[in-house]
Amino acid sequence: MAGQYTVITQGLVNVTVTSSVNTFGSERRFQKDLSVLELKGKLELLTGASSGNMKLELYSKDSKLICAVDNDEALLGSYPIEDSMRLHVVDSSLKVGEFEDVSKVEKFELDEEEYAKRTDSVRAFKERNKMGRFKDVDPEEQKRTEEEKQRKEQEEKEKAEKMKISDRCEVSVPGQPTRRGTVMYIGYTDFKPGFWVGVKYDEPYGKNDGSVKGRRYFDCQPKYGGFVKPDSVTVGDFPEEDLGFDDGDEM
Repeated sequence: MAGQYTVITQGLVNVTVTSSVNTFGSERRFQKDLSVLELKGKLELLTGASSGNMKLELYSKDSKLICAVDNDEALLGSYPIEDSMRLHVVDSSLKVGEFEDVSKVEKFELDEEEYAKRTDSVRAFKERNKMGRFKDVDPEEQKRTEEEKQRKEQEEKEKAEKMKISDRCEVSVPGQPTRRGTVMYIGYTDFKPGFWVGVKYDEPYGKNDGSVKGRRYFDCQPKYGGFVKPDSVTVGDFPEEDLGFDDGDEM
């Protein structure tokens, strides 16, 4: 009596899914006993392509077309599909990248007043748990902090008032080389609180042309202007530095 044999194949298959709708692919695992119609339902959620318009193509690891997966009633395992193959979804009714353009997505916006009323926001959570800027502060500590801030601002103001426009100066900021220039502005600014000194440097060591965020405080060439705190500025007899060139060095 001839022996009986049972052929057992792997029940799952790992494939890369690509589509004509998206510019990216993804690895997915499917049961081989899925009907092609059921498979299309899963691929619709994955790619955004419509199952009604969907055509499936099976490619080898080397991107060679194996066959069309075109029988909705057939099982996926009835096709010569193996691990690492590529299942390509085609939907000619949609454009490539149509679901990737976030500019077409209506954005949810909430003004500050409405956001403050919400009880399920990060802000509400911090308020309830007294975290960050909502934490309880010891009155004495808050008083000391405020006094220290006022004292520092007063010292900055007093030092700034000893300077005048057109003073030559030397600027020393921690972590940066000492720079020389001319005082061009003294006072408050719109970009940060406190007193600031605007300096036109002798060399292009600055960050601006005397203007910040649309407001002009003084005029100079781009990269020659900068703003520093009064503590970083020393006024005095600071002529422009001689770079060591003489007539013989000129070309």
